[in-house]
Amino acid sequence: MRLTLTQRLSLVFAVLLLVCSGTSAWMQVRSNRMHELEVVQGLSRDLAASIARDAQLTDADGLMPGAVRQLFNQLMAVNPSVEVYLLGPDGRIAGHAAPEGRLRRDRVDLAPVRRLIDGAPLPILADDPRSQEGRKVFSAAPLRVHGRDVGFIYVVLLGEAHDAVAAQGSTNAVLTTALWSIAMVALLCLAAGLVAFTLITRPLRRLTETVRRFDMSGATPPEPSAAPSAPPHPDSRDEIAVLDGAYRQMVARIGEQWQALNRQDQERRELIANVSHDLRTPLSSLHGYLETLLVKDATLQPAERQRYLGIALDQSRKVGALAQSLFELARLEYGFVQPEAEPFAMPDLVQDVFQKFELAALERQVALQADIAPQLPAVHADLGLIERVLTNLLDNALRHTPPGGTVTVALAREGDGLAVQVQDTGPGIAPELREGLFERPFAVGGARRGGGLGLRIAHRILALHGSRIALVDRVAPGAAFRFTLPRAGGGPHGAGAPPISVSPEAGL
Repeated sequence: MRLTLTQRLSLVFAVLLLVCSGTSAWMQVRSNRMHELEVVQGLSRDLAASIARDAQLTDADGLMPGAVRQLFNQLMAVNPSVEVYLLGPDGRIAGHAAPEGRLRRDRVDLAPVRRLIDGAPLPILADDPRSQEGRKVFSAAPLRVHGRDVGFIYVVLLGEAHDAVAAQGSTNAVLTTALWSIAMVALLCLAAGLVAFTLITRPLRRLTETVRRFDMSGATPPEPSAAPSAPPHPDSRDEIAVLDGAYRQMVARIGEQWQALNRQDQERRELIANVSHDLRTPLSSLHGYLETLLVKDATLQPAERQRYLGIALDQSRKVGALAQSLFELARLEYGFVQPEAEPFAMPDLVQDVFQKFELAALERQVALQADIAPQLPAVHADLGLIERVLTNLLDNALRHTPPGGTVTVALAREGDGLAVQVQDTGPGIAPELREGLFERPFAVGGARRGGGLGLRIAHRILALHGSRIALVDRVAPGAAFRFTLPRAGGGPHGAGAPPISVSPEAGL
């Protein structure tokens, strides 16, 4: 049988309430009974002493058993519930007025009798001679002859006559009334408890319904309304409110991750589309020239054949470079590359990279300039990976700087590290393209920058070094990219080399 939480709580509460009500009824009945016995015994405590003082129950020879019946007849007229017995010094019943065959004991335990005589707290119960196991309240007093104890007078205060009247229903009516009262109180408590449980679990039911509506398949994003307006107070004592706040925070976090996954998936699709486009152009050109060479091999002049082969070789280099970039990006994104940091001088690395692009700069009629501040510290990074960053940035800058323009690499101190800035005098990057610049492919002036892989690779490499690359906001035309590297433990590099300049007319 499947029950809701409210139903289970209500069932447990009803069972506990039933047990508590039964226990309360039993304790109340017992308390009333003990109070009644205490009152009866307290009022008649000296009854036996009065009988021993006023009645003639002994003679010179000791006890007079025959006198008990006469005394019993007299007391019955006054109080029909009492029963009188004469006990010997050892507790044996020496005289009584019970009808024939009604006596069930021949001896009474004297320990309770002595406790009563000594003034112990009431009620005190002792053996009922007319019952094998019954115990009742009593009154007792010692009997003495010539200063010698010859026995006890023992009076049962609530005898068989009292039990017969009580069995007729008067006591049961009182008990029934008490039980009905307790039952009514229990029902009211149960109704109040059910209402309370319903109100208490209402937030939990709302939370359950919210969780049930949550799309675990991820087909749709979590509802924005599920996000909490404020996080739950850390010292809140309302567990359901804390749970609700934690769930809403979880939904908000899942929503953010869901959006991030969608964004990454979209970026991956764009990357694949752009890379496919960038691959299709050189591959088509390569295929066309190779097919031309194959078909017209016999009719082509040597110079023309060499030109076709040169074009095909150049296109194959573009395909190879793009494939190499894809391979590097995959290794970076999946954690296959870990930097091996070492101290090195950044100005020396800039000179090496400038030498790599010297011919390309001369062909494009673009000037390469290095603005290096004096007394620069050595940096602590992976030399090969940082060289790859500079190579990608300079390659992008050269390809988008018009003839007569300038590409500048500036090195300067920044806090405890070294700031590197690469800027050009090209068309720059439009504001609408700056969001996600290092995460997805982009185009400037309708021309793709190698599918956006160069900046993406640079971004991943610098992230491995605990740094980040940023696009610097500039008023002048062009684009500027800036990043920082931590300084090495050694001292500054040299005394500061003069700025290095490379122009179309002059080499390094």
